[in-house]
Amino acid sequence: MSLLEVIALTAADARAAEEGGADRIEVVADMGADGLTPDPDVVDAMRKATSLPMRVMLRANAGFRTTAAELDRLRHAASRLAGAGVDGFVLGFLDSFGQIDAAATGKLAAVAAPLPWTFHRALDHAIDPVQAWDVVRRLGGGLDTVLTAGSARGVDAGVDVLVRRATEDPDSANMIMAGGGLRRKHVAVLAAAGVTAFHVGTAVRPDGAWDAPVDAALVHEWRSLVSAAADRG
Repeated sequence: MSLLEVIALTAADARAAEEGGADRIEVVADMGADGLTPDPDVVDAMRKATSLPMRVMLRANAGFRTTAAELDRLRHAASRLAGAGVDGFVLGFLDSFGQIDAAATGKLAAVAAPLPWTFHRALDHAIDPVQAWDVVRRLGGGLDTVLTAGSARGVDAGVDVLVRRATEDPDSANMIMAGGGLRRKHVAVLAAAGVTAFHVGTAVRPDGAWDAPVDAALVHEWRSLVSAAADRG
């Protein structure tokens, strides 16, 4: 079964994603910083606007490292957001050496429990992506999805990495959600390798602009594309 996740910044985005046939939304703020934790009031408005599952970003700065103070704020945010009816979270950090910060990630995941969570594209920016992938897929603690482009430069550069990971290990294929510059041409290739989850943001906005709202018609086109590729795969 395939999954299409759409980035939503507003309640209007959430409604359009549902109207277009998305399966899930990722709720973020400030895409100029590649997605930060949204205001709880915005999350409340989205929960009222859609019945779609919502995964909310837990990230305090534009980088992939975090501080103890930031982590404490994110833990409080996770507790409040869980009470607002979210269905999961998106998180994950690197340490000062560019390796997966399993300790910081684990502390935040523990607060998120029992809700599931996605490890986001910090993975693609690790100094040793092969080692980082091995670490991430063994984190456990509610982790069920890894958002990755296979490269810090996006899916165009990383599609071969994603295909290799998926074909070498069916469990890995089940965890991968391809996203980060995902283009229509990538979907069939990835689906044939066993990837069933896909993540889009600017691709479902007019002219690919973050300041444009999600377009339900574009979401529908992607939903059809993903479903057709999954059927062939």
